[in-house]
Amino acid sequence: MGTTASIRLPPLGPMHFSYRVAYYSFRALYATYFRWRVFHPERIPATGPVILASNHASFMDPPLIGAGIRRRVNYLARNTLFKVPVVGAMMRSWRVVPVDREGGGAAGLKGIWDRLSDGGVILLFPEGTRTDTGRLRAAKSGVGLVVIKSTAPVVPVRVFGSFAAYGRHLRWPRPRRLMVKYGHPLDFRELRAEARTCSQPRLKEIYQATSDQIMAAIARLEPCKDVREFP
Repeated sequence: MGTTASIRLPPLGPMHFSYRVAYYSFRALYATYFRWRVFHPERIPATGPVILASNHASFMDPPLIGAGIRRRVNYLARNTLFKVPVVGAMMRSWRVVPVDREGGGAAGLKGIWDRLSDGGVILLFPEGTRTDTGRLRAAKSGVGLVVIKSTAPVVPVRVFGSFAAYGRHLRWPRPRRLMVKYGHPLDFRELRAEARTCSQPRLKEIYQATSDQIMAAIARLEPCKDVREFP
């Protein structure tokens, strides 16, 4: 098991100036206030499209996951945020994908596939929303749909400590140790091949089965002993 301190990572890829500033600012914050630990960022393919699929316990999770690797990550955000001055312009420069309140919709799916077809990294949360308890939730089928209709490898990611640090029950972040761990890429070649010719009912089953497999892979990623998942 390795950390960012012991693994030689590839050079930081091209990033918009504001993204680069945020990237290093978050890394400094996580290193000092939260004493973060990052495991196996080298498992992220250095080039080509990648889907990062992670558990979701806090608003801190997206930048935490993105700051742990050396590639620019395409995030998802509610479309209403794009109307906010400055924030909207910044998100457009980062190529953030606008989604509706439910996290899907035709426009959101098209944006995700556009980022992947450009060889980008996209971050998705199979649970759909933040956990209320800190424990993993069941996966929704939407992530399975994205995965099956793409050719990108799927890297399971698990964040630990973010619920204890800044879960739904907290108004301000607390200085708890955070950890992010990247798993081995998953291959859905067989299910993708079956999906091209199967019936509609079976296709829905494949979407859910894919999401469930991803969530199981996330659950298998274990924390370190010094990281508290819960308050």
